[in-house]
Amino acid sequence: MENIEKKVFDYFQEMSQIPHGSGNTDEIRNYIVKFAEDHGLWYRTDQANNIIIKKPAARGYEDAEPVILQGHIDMVCEKTAASDKDMAKEGLDIKTDGDWMYAEGTTLGADDGIAVAMALAVLDSEELGHPALECIFTSDEEIGMVGARQLDLSDVTARKMINIDSEEEGIFTVSCAGGTNAVVNLPIEYCESLGTVLDITVDGLTGGHSGIMIVKERANSNELMGRLLSEISKEHEISLVSINGGKVGNVICKKTEAKVFVSSDEAAQIKEEIAAFEEVLKHEFTATDPELKITAAEAAGMGNKISVMTEESFDRIVTWLMIAPNGIQNMSAVAAGEVETSLNLGAVSTEESEVKFTYAVRSSSASRKEMLMDKLWYLSGILSGSVSFDGDYPGWEYLKDSALRETAVKVFTEQYGHEPEILGIHAGLECGLIAEKIGEGFDAISIGPDLVDVHTPDEKMSIESAKRTFRLVCGILEACK
Repeated sequence: MENIEKKVFDYFQEMSQIPHGSGNTDEIRNYIVKFAEDHGLWYRTDQANNIIIKKPAARGYEDAEPVILQGHIDMVCEKTAASDKDMAKEGLDIKTDGDWMYAEGTTLGADDGIAVAMALAVLDSEELGHPALECIFTSDEEIGMVGARQLDLSDVTARKMINIDSEEEGIFTVSCAGGTNAVVNLPIEYCESLGTVLDITVDGLTGGHSGIMIVKERANSNELMGRLLSEISKEHEISLVSINGGKVGNVICKKTEAKVFVSSDEAAQIKEEIAAFEEVLKHEFTATDPELKITAAEAAGMGNKISVMTEESFDRIVTWLMIAPNGIQNMSAVAAGEVETSLNLGAVSTEESEVKFTYAVRSSSASRKEMLMDKLWYLSGILSGSVSFDGDYPGWEYLKDSALRETAVKVFTEQYGHEPEILGIHAGLECGLIAEKIGEGFDAISIGPDLVDVHTPDEKMSIESAKRTFRLVCGILEACK
């Protein structure tokens, strides 16, 4: 087993040297295809860069039902302000600190590179007992499960699936929320004025995955920037030149920047008021976002004559940031402590004639997901804007009688000495889409090692937890006779 475990980390290290952010998966697909060819395994890939690899059953398992191992090949690419790494072209700088593995200055990509590495190690093993394997590697999961949507499963025969895309050891995820992506566009117009532009930045927030970490009620820099603009405008005539924060809907935004037009005579006073408001926010978020900071400095090279958003445009943008729903909307009435419905304003960007707001909407209640979509539609209409939805994905319903779960619980209990937690998750998993495609008889669990701060440059993976999780995967496969 020690030799197989080593291969997990060998494969993970190799993949970390291949850029594989969402939308940039050609090279990692080629790596996995070459693996299949080198090992003489049947494989199929498609235009979406999904890959399916099949391996025959080990001796003694010929009559066992086949099993799917599943994970995604893309990662979220985030880096610190100090990092100059081009994550679209360069590999990661993998480091260890005791039990923790991380990437210096960037996300680690253990979400979900560790799943791919574990599956490759199983496919590479000649000593492990297992049923016939059908390993599914999907692409672009982090930007709306794009690969899973296009996945053709017509030649997949397995109905049991182990998804390795969870982030806490000892928890079996057995259901997940459905969701959609929403983009709100609000029109803006410009005029020219004389004055001073302040570069204002809300930064230093904790951030995190907007499904997993939304329950922590961490600060969202886009929302805080809206509050700050509203606060300043109570006593001063100001306007916006631009506002930008975040990249994707499913990450709690950590940093937002705005260029704000002010009267030159009031610039110093406004900076003092911003510093005072920073203290208010620090007090509010002292437990969740202790590194929160707001900076304001006069913009260089702007000149005195500035193109700024009109008063009507400014009011429209600030109104949206102040009144549009964000964060937890409903807690579960049946599972104590679990979020049922939420949305996250992950990104704000200023375009030529509009400001774009990008959301991830999630709920385990289809009707409440629809309600949130309706809210965004009504509010955007009132403010002369529009909203579009894409990437809708179904939830994954809890299966009352699950042979795979029963086997996995037995193996876990034997290995760990106690039973695992059985939970649903307030995040999208590809299990929902795959369940919809496979249909009747689909039986799955989602597991994974301890990962912290995923989707941020602080992402870390416990090495020992990854080893134990891999032994659990192997144990479940060996027990599936």
